[in-house]
Amino acid sequence: MTPQSDEDEVWRQIVASFNEKAEDASADQPWPDRENVTEEPRPGAANGSTATDRDGADDGARDTGGERDDAAGEGTDEPDGQPAPVAVSEDDDHYVPPPPPPLPQADAVTRASWLALFGGPAYLLLAALLDWPRDGWIVFAAVSAFIAGFVVLVVRMGDGPPTDSGWDDGAVV
Repeated sequence: MTPQSDEDEVWRQIVASFNEKAEDASADQPWPDRENVTEEPRPGAANGSTATDRDGADDGARDTGGERDDAAGEGTDEPDGQPAPVAVSEDDDHYVPPPPPPLPQADAVTRASWLALFGGPAYLLLAALLDWPRDGWIVFAAVSAFIAGFVVLVVRMGDGPPTDSGWDDGAVV
């Protein structure tokens, strides 16, 4: 018999037994009987909840005369079985960052570069929309202003090594 025929036979058995009722699982349970969960109603529980969580684990918060025995220590239960509300102030644990430092003042060259960078294309856009004169020298000046503003801003970025770093600036990341 080939491996393929074994697999086909197993599938036929699975399909044939699909509608059969499953055997009683309690006879062959894979865990000890002491781990079975019993459904005991909690004293004072109004909604019929049990002493176990949804996943079957004991929550350890059984009522003992109206006081809670959990780690949260939220106080006593109300008469309807609900935990007492905890008052929380709105200002607790709220981080307020310090105000940011003021922006540095740009010098005249930097301000002129930003104006040229945005002013040249802005003039060309407005000239096209409002049908302003677009002589050759005006278009050349607007494009030149854009390029010059970009170049000046890139050159003045200053992301080179600091002047006081010496011959070895260590690992640069």
